[in-house]
Amino acid sequence: HSQVPVAHCFGPPGHYKRKFCTVCRKSLESPAFRCEVCELHVHTDCILFACSDCRQCHQDGHQDHDTYHPHWREGNLSSSARCEVCKKTCGSSEVLSGMRCEWCGILAHAACYIIVTPECTFGRLRSMILPPSCVQLFSRNFSKLHCFRISENLQTESDEDDDVDGSTQGSAKDVQISTDSSKQTLKIFDGNDAVKRNQFRLISVPRIAKNEEVVEAALRTYYINDDQQEYELQTFTQQALLSDDVINRNDAAEDSNLGSVFRESVPEAWIIRAKPKDEEVIRIYPAWLKVGMAYISLRVNKYSTTQTVIKEVLPLLGRQTECLQNFKLVEVLMGSKQVQRMVLDNQELILNRLKDIRKTSIRQMNQTRFYIVENSKSIVRVNLFVGGLPPQLTPEEYTNILKDELAIKTNVVSVSHVYQAQGAVVLEISCFAEAERIYMLVKDTTVNDKPLNAVVIPEVMASKLPQNCCPLLVFVNPKSGGLKGRDLLYSFRKLLNPHQVFELTNGGPLPGFHTFSKVPSFRVLVCGGDGTVGWVLGALEEIRHKLVCSEPSVAILPLGTGNDLGRVLRWGAGYSGEDPYSILISVDEADDVLMDRWTILLDAEEPAEGTENGVAEPETPKIVQMNNYCGLGIDAELSLDFHHAREEEPGKFNSRFHNKGVYVKVGLQKISHTRNLHKDIKLQVDQHEVELPTIEGLIFINIPSWGSGADLWGSESDNRFEKPRIDDGLLEVVGVTGVVHMGQVQGGFRSGIRIAQGSYFRVTLLKPIPVQVDGEPWIQAPGQIIISAAGPKVHMLKKSKQKQKK
Repeated sequence: HSQVPVAHCFGPPGHYKRKFCTVCRKSLESPAFRCEVCELHVHTDCILFACSDCRQCHQDGHQDHDTYHPHWREGNLSSSARCEVCKKTCGSSEVLSGMRCEWCGILAHAACYIIVTPECTFGRLRSMILPPSCVQLFSRNFSKLHCFRISENLQTESDEDDDVDGSTQGSAKDVQISTDSSKQTLKIFDGNDAVKRNQFRLISVPRIAKNEEVVEAALRTYYINDDQQEYELQTFTQQALLSDDVINRNDAAEDSNLGSVFRESVPEAWIIRAKPKDEEVIRIYPAWLKVGMAYISLRVNKYSTTQTVIKEVLPLLGRQTECLQNFKLVEVLMGSKQVQRMVLDNQELILNRLKDIRKTSIRQMNQTRFYIVENSKSIVRVNLFVGGLPPQLTPEEYTNILKDELAIKTNVVSVSHVYQAQGAVVLEISCFAEAERIYMLVKDTTVNDKPLNAVVIPEVMASKLPQNCCPLLVFVNPKSGGLKGRDLLYSFRKLLNPHQVFELTNGGPLPGFHTFSKVPSFRVLVCGGDGTVGWVLGALEEIRHKLVCSEPSVAILPLGTGNDLGRVLRWGAGYSGEDPYSILISVDEADDVLMDRWTILLDAEEPAEGTENGVAEPETPKIVQMNNYCGLGIDAELSLDFHHAREEEPGKFNSRFHNKGVYVKVGLQKISHTRNLHKDIKLQVDQHEVELPTIEGLIFINIPSWGSGADLWGSESDNRFEKPRIDDGLLEVVGVTGVVHMGQVQGGFRSGIRIAQGSYFRVTLLKPIPVQVDGEPWIQAPGQIIISAAGPKVHMLKKSKQKQKK
C-alpha cells in the first residue's frame, strides 16, 4: 500500500492473545513479533513475507513530504469497531478484518476505506501529536529500536518460555509430513539465496497433481500472487542434496540398500524459477508525492537500460523539461526489518537486473520496487545525547574526556549543547559510521566509575509546527507501579508519534526536554509514582532557562505506591488499566493549576562519620526539592525501614498492593517504642519560635494528601489558620504522637495535631533523626534544616470534573 517504505521496529518475540498475523491471517498462538510503532503482528516464520509498510514517524532525507495520507493497517480491531463510511461493524475477534488509520484512528471496512478522504488530519489527538513532517532523523545504521529509544531489555511478560528461530521452516507445522499415501510432501526453495541458507517451505500435493497445480502451491506458500504460467519448478539435482544433507549422517548414503527407504522419507526439493522473458511491464514509483499517481507502468525490453527508463518516465510525470542527469533510478528492497536501497548504474540492462533478483529470491522480487529519485546533496547529521559525565565542566573539558574515552574524530563530531549541571552533552555527528561507533562504545564506557549512556535524539523542526499544535511530551518510568509502565509505553508510542515518548530509564528526563527545547508550546505527561514526578519537575527546574516554552504544564498518570500528588490533581490513586486513549483525552481537557514547590537546605553541623585521623571535614549542605511533604521522626523511620526491605528483595515489589503491605508490617514493629521528638528538635516559623507538643513525628505538608491519600491537616475550620491550598505560598506543619496516631490518620478516624502555617521554616536537630522528603528517606545528622519557597510555582494539569466531551 504505502507510498514510502518504512521498516518496522521489532523487539524480541512474545505471546499476544487474540491477535492475527498480517501475512497468513491466522491467529497468533505461538510466540510472534509485533511492531513497537504500528499495529503489525506477525508469526516468526511469516516475518520474512511482511514488507516495510510501517508508519512514517519522521523525515529521513529519503522521501520527505508534508501532506499525510491515512496510514491504513488491516485487522486486529475490537469487535465493536464501526466503519466511518457505512457505520456498520467492521471489527472482529474471529478473523483479520477491518482497516484502521494508524495516525487518526479512523475505522473502515476493506471495501469502504478507499472512499475516505486522501489526507489524514490526525484525528481527535491532533493538537497533542508531534507531526511527523516536523521531525527529522537521519538514522541509516541505527536499528529502529535505537531510533525510537526503546530499551531492548523491556520485554513482554512470559518471554522466557522458548527461543524462536527466525527461519521459514516453521511452515512445516502446517504441513505435517503426509502419511496419506496419495499425497507427497515437497521442499520448495524460492531461489539461490534460500538454497544457500537451506531455508525452504514445505508443500503437500497429491501424487497425481498436474505440474501447474504444484507451481501454484509453491507460489502460494511464498505468498506470491503472480500468474503461475510465468514460473516453473526446477529440480534440485540429487547430487547437490546428498553433498549437503546426507553424507554427514553416518555415511548412510553410501549404503545402497537404504536407497529406496531413503527416497520415501526425504521430501523432494524444487526451486521456483521465473521463465525468461523478452519484455515485461515494470512499475516506476516517483519518490516525490504526485497526487493521484502512485506509479507509472512502463514496458521494458532487452535493450532497456536505466538511462532509457529515466528518459521515458520523466515526461509521464510532467518533468520532461528537466535534465536526465538530475535523476537516478533506485532499487528498493522493502524487507520488514530494513529497507535496502541501491542506485542502478546508468548502463544497467533492466531485464538482466530483474532476472538476477528473481534468481536470488522470488520473494525478494515481490518486495522490490523501483523509484525514480531526484539527485540531491545527502545530509548526514546524527544527534547523540551522552549523559553520565562528571557535572560542572567546561565544554573544552567535556570534549577532552570524549577524546580520551571514545577517541572521537573532531572533524566529524562537534559538541552542540552542554548541560553542565547534569553532566551531559549533545553531539552532532556528520558521519554514520562514526555515530554508530560512538553509540556502541558509550554503552561500555565508565568515567569516574559512572557508566555513560547514549540516546539517539530526533530533531524537531519547530518552525514547521502548525499554529495550534501543543505536542505532549510523555515520560514513562517503566519500573514504577507493578511494571504497568511497559504497556503504557507501547500504547502511547502507538497513539502518538513515538518520538514524543521517552523512557526514563534511558538517560532520565533530559533527552526529552532537550528534544522539545525549541517547541514554542508543549505539555508534559509523567507516568510514574510521586518520586518520578519529583524527578521530572526537578529536571524541568534545572533546564527551564534553556526551553523556548519555559513553563510547560505537567499532567500525571500515577503509577507507584503513594501518588498523593496524583490524587490531589484528580488523576486518581493509581493506574488500573484505563484505556490510554481516554487518558490522553483527559490530559487534553485538563485545567491548568499552579503549585508551590519548596527548597530544603540541610546543613549538618557535625562532621560526617568515618573521617580520617580525627580531622573533621564539615559536610557540605545538601539541597533537595520538595513537592508533597517532608517528614521528621516516626514517619521517615517507617519509610527508611521499608526502603531497606525493598533493597534486600527488589523482586517482591512489582505490585503496588504488596508495597503497601510492607509499609503496614514495618509499622506494627514500631508500636512499642516511645520517643520524644519534641525534645530533640526546635522549630522556628517565619522567624518565631514555636512550642512543640509531645510528638514522635513532625510533618510539613504542601498538598492535602499524605501517605497515600490521608488528610493529615483535617477539614474542620480553624480561625488560627488559612484553609490550605497548593498555590498559597504556605506550608502546613502537623504533628503525630506515634504509629497508632498515624494509623488512625491513615484510616480516616483522626487528623494530625495542627502546629503552624508559614512560608519560611528553620528546624534545629539536636541529634541524628530520620528525615524523608517525598518518600525518599535518610538519617540526617544534627544541624539546621531550612525550608523556603523554591523558584516560580509550577504549572500542573488537574483532571477536569466534566465528563469527557464525546
